[in-house]
Amino acid sequence: MVTSFGHDLRDARRSSGMTFRRFAMLAGYSEGHLRSVENGRREVTIDVVDAYDRVLNTGGTFGSRLVVRQAQPDAVLMPWDRDGTRAILDGLLDGSDVHRRSFVAVSGAALMAMAGRWEAALEAPEPLIAAGTRQINPSLVGHIDQRLDHLRHLDDELGSGDLATLARSELALIAQLLRAGSYTEQIGRRLYSLAAEASRQVAWDQFDQDHHGVAQRYFEMALRASATAGDSVTGAYALSFMAVQSYSTGQGLQAVSLLETARSAVSGKSTARMSAMLAARSARALSKTGDRRAAAHMLYEAREALDRGPHPDDPATLYWVTEGEVEMIAGSCALELGDPAEAIRRFDAAINADYRGDDLYPRSHAIYLARAAEAHLTMRDLDAAVQRATHAMRCLGGVDSARSTSTLAGLRTKLGGHGAVPVVRDFLEATR
Repeated sequence: MVTSFGHDLRDARRSSGMTFRRFAMLAGYSEGHLRSVENGRREVTIDVVDAYDRVLNTGGTFGSRLVVRQAQPDAVLMPWDRDGTRAILDGLLDGSDVHRRSFVAVSGAALMAMAGRWEAALEAPEPLIAAGTRQINPSLVGHIDQRLDHLRHLDDELGSGDLATLARSELALIAQLLRAGSYTEQIGRRLYSLAAEASRQVAWDQFDQDHHGVAQRYFEMALRASATAGDSVTGAYALSFMAVQSYSTGQGLQAVSLLETARSAVSGKSTARMSAMLAARSARALSKTGDRRAAAHMLYEAREALDRGPHPDDPATLYWVTEGEVEMIAGSCALELGDPAEAIRRFDAAINADYRGDDLYPRSHAIYLARAAEAHLTMRDLDAAVQRATHAMRCLGGVDSARSTSTLAGLRTKLGGHGAVPVVRDFLEATR
């Protein structure tokens, strides 16, 4: 971790035999600044490590290490087993990661390596029985499951602002039970599955607040915990959200690959609704790559799977996977692929399918309505564009979501090019 890196810098400086005062003078920093870096209270930056390499004549060793750490955090280097999962979980929760927003987002290649390690780890589950001091019974595990379900719905309705903290608290509780609990193999696997879902919720909320490096750390935690549990379905669900983050940040091909890994891992194990969700998100990722035919095929698969109806084994996390949601995704795909007329048809079909965005999913609905407004704008139907934009702004009221706010801000900018038109001018003034 960064703190241990700081200690390595300190040890190298001390080994040089230079006084701290002389070293700081040659490095061009105050002693207080460097002391904070070495003790982990201040972020290790490339400028600082370059100064250490220069003064200590280490040939760029520390600079190279920092680049590796930024591209592939310590978490990625830990073994993908139960001990590695527990170590990463403790690191995320023990307070050493207080300044979590400073995490650096890893590359697409590192994400794919992570997904590959997850899939491999699923093939070798370890025994999870534990004999701690606190007896964990199925009723307690059920209560935690219900609490996570409530958090998911709160996130839908309120946005991510305060939800990451609540989800992290649930994750901390689960971690405590894993450390001190006495439980059977079955309960142990359920606990690790719940840890995976709590981590996914933290990751999603951090992503929704534009904290991408933090989100990736918790997404990895979700994959590790699901692999420890031997739970491919919960892990595949987390992978699908990682894919959303990837295609939302310009990594469409990586998103497609993540979803292919998820689909492969649950092949023959997932319900029709799970298959529909993964296919729909695959279509969205493919639209980001410009692959119109493949996206259309995935949408066909999603609709066909959803038509098979619900199943008793449907994960509770998939409550939002409905015909309306799939059509909203289809509209987003069409807009991405340059077909605004089809996008409008799909968005309208979603609303006609009783998509309850206004009361159940206001954050998502605001984003979809903004896309519908953009499609109408492209078709030069300013009245319809403003109508959808007004509806989107109404949905966003009371929702804390940097992602939604950014989407609406982008729409306002596009509408600004038509500010001389009265209906647009009135909207811009009213939402200033």
